[in-house]
Amino acid sequence: MNNKLLVGGIFCDLEKAFHCVNHDILICKLKFYGISDEALQLYQSYLGNRYCRTAIHNGNENSNKVSNWAKVRKGVPQGSILEPLHFLLYINVLPKILNKTSASIIFAVDISISFTHSDLRYFNKNISIVFTTLNKWLGANQLCLNFNKTNYVHFTTKRNISVNLQIGFNSNFITNSFYTNFLGVTMNNTLTWNNHIDLLVKKLSKACYIIRNA
Repeated sequence: MNNKLLVGGIFCDLEKAFHCVNHDILICKLKFYGISDEALQLYQSYLGNRYCRTAIHNGNENSNKVSNWAKVRKGVPQGSILEPLHFLLYINVLPKILNKTSASIIFAVDISISFTHSDLRYFNKNISIVFTTLNKWLGANQLCLNFNKTNYVHFTTKRNISVNLQIGFNSNFITNSFYTNFLGVTMNNTLTWNNHIDLLVKKLSKACYIIRNA
């Protein structure tokens, strides 16, 4: 913005990210990163031969319902330190695909993509190309965006007019927002702390009320 460039960011939310990791695709990616032989067999054993079923208990033992066992073919096992590691290995190549005309940051399931350009036409075109590429890559890897929680923020100075863009894929569009939450920090489109401070004040007020009445 100091260089009078257009600046915007797409802040992505993945739909049930950890639950959608395909085991076969993950194993192929582990092979690509050089994991082989006994180490690969250990991963295959860790991910494979897991089964689940659904049980419905309603207080009456005679009317409880239990489904048949089904093999788990997707998802990284929950509750272990390997869970985020497996997911990062699963999407690790994504920044290289997107970084030709944008800059992306990945932290676990939080994906943000920033764009800069001096010309609005090319700025809009780059966003459209990257967003399409992102969705096609996610689809090929059996992941998908949560369009209701993914949003675009156009960063600007207080004196400049904000730009509203229609960003979508397959007739699904994301929201243009004036602020977003990124890694625990609420950022607004003018890069001030107003929204973040307002949120903290509300939380602190609740905490102070609880302490006073304890």
